[in-house]
Amino acid sequence: MHPDATPSATPARATTTLGWWLRWIAGAVLAVVLLILAAWSALVMDFCLPAPSVVQQAAALAVLVVAVVALWRSRSWTRRVAWGGGVFALGLAVFFAQAASNDRTWTRDMAVLPWAEFNGDRVTIHNIRNCTYRSETDYTVAHHDDTFDLSHMTGVDLFHVFWGSPNIAHTMLSFGFDDGRHVCLSVETRREQGETYDALRGFFRQYELAYVLADETDLVKLRTNFRGEQVYLYPLAVPVEAARAVFVQYLRAATDLREHPQWYNALTDNCTTTLIGQSRRVATPNARFDWRWVVNGHLHEVMYERGTIDNSIPLPDLRQRCYINDRARSVEDDAGFSRRIRTP
Repeated sequence: MHPDATPSATPARATTTLGWWLRWIAGAVLAVVLLILAAWSALVMDFCLPAPSVVQQAAALAVLVVAVVALWRSRSWTRRVAWGGGVFALGLAVFFAQAASNDRTWTRDMAVLPWAEFNGDRVTIHNIRNCTYRSETDYTVAHHDDTFDLSHMTGVDLFHVFWGSPNIAHTMLSFGFDDGRHVCLSVETRREQGETYDALRGFFRQYELAYVLADETDLVKLRTNFRGEQVYLYPLAVPVEAARAVFVQYLRAATDLREHPQWYNALTDNCTTTLIGQSRRVATPNARFDWRWVVNGHLHEVMYERGTIDNSIPLPDLRQRCYINDRARSVEDDAGFSRRIRTP
């Protein structure tokens, strides 16, 4: 044997071994991806298939069985991908076949949608909600119309609401006018009677999207005084012209929902991402994405860093100053509610 033959074989074996490991890793990654897509399709069947519950569950199980058997028994990755892609395509078809609707049996507080009419700088908002609460579940629903002059807007505040995990919060905006009135906006799920919110179902087109326009004695007081949630009020340091433009954008979007219902999505169309998306259209189109828009319990941090809220004092001090639960509970007369929660 030639003396050079033995050394040259070692790199060849190393190359072969490396190629085998790369193929194995690629195959494992692809298998995981196909299983994730199959699991998503199974959840679509369980939540979205227009059939009785037992049929939904059977369809979900069938999707998983087909995907697992295809991965296990198929002799080539081409067939495995074809089966996995077919299962995913079926899930997509069922997912997008659902149509959002305004014609359902809604809960009393969600039965009426707000809308707006514009006349120059004057806007009339119809169906502003003002529920009177005796407890979280015992309340009287009321709505009224009101007219606002946009040239008299003074600014906008953000309510940051926590009910459990510090990583997840509910966000609301409130637009103030120089006569002391405020219009509070909350993006929520439009629930049907007997329906409760489930975070997982929120990803699968199970709830319509709703813009609630209401008095602060409704949306804020419900959370501070009756649900016992932790609420922070942050005045936003944005030009009033931008606040007006954003307000008009939200009113137009709310009005559009009367004719074109949309789905709520826990990731892409929720209380925070929807508000940020609408704001970026007219006020901050160049705002760069931040992960805290999604993990919105940390939204105050990114706002503090970017100067959207007061950053002249340490953030812990600002949060303490902006915590409003004690103030809200001390108010006896609803007429003074908005003024009191803004008075440290």
